[in-house]
Amino acid sequence: MNMKRRIFVKGSVAAGALGVAVGAGLLTPKAVLAAWPKEAFEAKKVADALSALYGTGDTTESGDIKIKAPDIAENGAVVPITVTVSTDMAGVESISIIAANNPAPLVASFNMGEGAMGFVSTRIKMGKTGDVIAVVKSGGKLQSNRKEVKVTIGGCGG
Repeated sequence: MNMKRRIFVKGSVAAGALGVAVGAGLLTPKAVLAAWPKEAFEAKKVADALSALYGTGDTTESGDIKIKAPDIAENGAVVPITVTVSTDMAGVESISIIAANNPAPLVASFNMGEGAMGFVSTRIKMGKTGDVIAVVKSGGKLQSNRKEVKVTIGGCGG
């Protein structure tokens, strides 16, 4: 019984100290969040976004990248996108999704762990009809594929 009380007291003191540290501003979320490529997500052109993210805007078209997206998106605020990379493309390092006609074209970038499957699925906003471009970094090279999505109701300021 005495041991349970000690554990409870230690836990209470630790929780109280953590609460005081957070309240005093000593522990902030900024300190523990990973760095993100701000310039890439704020870029206004596709080439600028790719250059800021990967150091180059040059990509090679690849049939090993499949984009599943609706041909016509009834609402641009919610467009489901799935990118699948063929198992023939080994060593997928990252997958980025770009909506070419958005005010800020880079909408998502996923860094893949070693041995991860080349697969991402998300929902994006599209301001108007345009290409959705999937850019895959594999083996130090950038490869891409694109699919046109027609938007009937705008989602990004439209």
